[in-house]
Amino acid sequence: MQQQQPSRARERGRTIHVLVVDDSKLQRRILCAALKPRGYRVSEAASGEEALGICRADPPDMVISDWMMPGLSGIEFCRAFRSMPRDSYGYFILLTSKSEKEAVAEGLDAGADDFLTKPVHVAELRARIAAGERILGMEREISQKSRMISAALEEIQQLYGALDHDLREARKLQQSLVRERHRTFPGAEVSLMLQPCGHVGGDLVGFFPVDERRVALFSLDVSGHGISSALMTARLAGYLSPTAPGYNVALRKDSDGTYRAQPLDTVVARLNALFLEEMDTEHYFTLILAYADMVTGQVDLVQAGHPHPLILRSGGTIEPIGTGGLPVGLIEAAEYEVTSCRLEPGDRLLLLSDGAFDCTTPGGAMLGEDGAQEMLESLRGCKGPSFLDRFTVALSTFTRGEDFPDDVSAVLWDFAGSPQS
Repeated sequence: MQQQQPSRARERGRTIHVLVVDDSKLQRRILCAALKPRGYRVSEAASGEEALGICRADPPDMVISDWMMPGLSGIEFCRAFRSMPRDSYGYFILLTSKSEKEAVAEGLDAGADDFLTKPVHVAELRARIAAGERILGMEREISQKSRMISAALEEIQQLYGALDHDLREARKLQQSLVRERHRTFPGAEVSLMLQPCGHVGGDLVGFFPVDERRVALFSLDVSGHGISSALMTARLAGYLSPTAPGYNVALRKDSDGTYRAQPLDTVVARLNALFLEEMDTEHYFTLILAYADMVTGQVDLVQAGHPHPLILRSGGTIEPIGTGGLPVGLIEAAEYEVTSCRLEPGDRLLLLSDGAFDCTTPGGAMLGEDGAQEMLESLRGCKGPSFLDRFTVALSTFTRGEDFPDDVSAVLWDFAGSPQS
């Protein structure tokens, strides 16, 4: 006797439930006799109404239903079956003596997956059932993978939420590095602006007094974006700290306990050496470091790869100054040159990061230096924080509200002149 092949009616530890629906008791017996030996769990219903009750109480994996039945027809039962809520897909086979294309189209439109022509041949029945099993197996596999993907997405969303929270806190901490955004001195005032393009960025601006009549101004931009650049920025903030002069590389403590400003070229060279010695990174940074005399309007500065400082004359002209210079942290023993200029009362010195010039429209047109100068000329009547606020709004208008492609920062020194001069 030939050994019966293992039943395929069990998948992943569960028995496939088949519902046979036919008003003919003989037809139901024939179908059940073909299915039960194969290991299927078979339920019977003599009408569409009875079948719906079984579907509600014990949803089948597969339905074999006659087309022509009194009361609820096979087509009507199929539509009702498809409208029932289910956790998984149910495979539906219609038994019919109809072979016209219109009848097949009607059955497919009602939700049938396959058809069996009466009288039913056992071999064909088993083949159709096997095809249905394969489809159900694929559906279960897809559903399982979908659940796994959903779980993974939920986990990713939770991780993203936690990361987003951490980045928001990091943004607050980075913004706190620029504690004082505006200060008025005798004869001058300093205003700062810092707009990271993401949660955190690589720009930093600031100022600190170096003696009774001079103030140091700085604007730096660490290469790259995001967290690593922000960490470099936080480290550099300590080297130019206005609150901890003992750690500020621009100041040296004399024997009498006072702090004296160091030469600008020496300070930037020292920053270059510290960056290369203490920070194992591929980052570098550009920098403007200036000493501005609030009595005479004399400004001495070092430009280390940063965009040219701009003198905004009271008469409306704009003068770029500086010699370019090497970025900090690229070359050992790099040398830096000091540039000097003089501002008259009513003039302003503006230090901008390259993010301002790199702003683009949605169409891809870049603002550039010429566009930025036109924008600055239109703000001639503004000063201090109002000037920087309006400049930021103008940049946002230029980009049509899109995020800036790079961090944007600025230092504005308004020189009014002192009675001492």
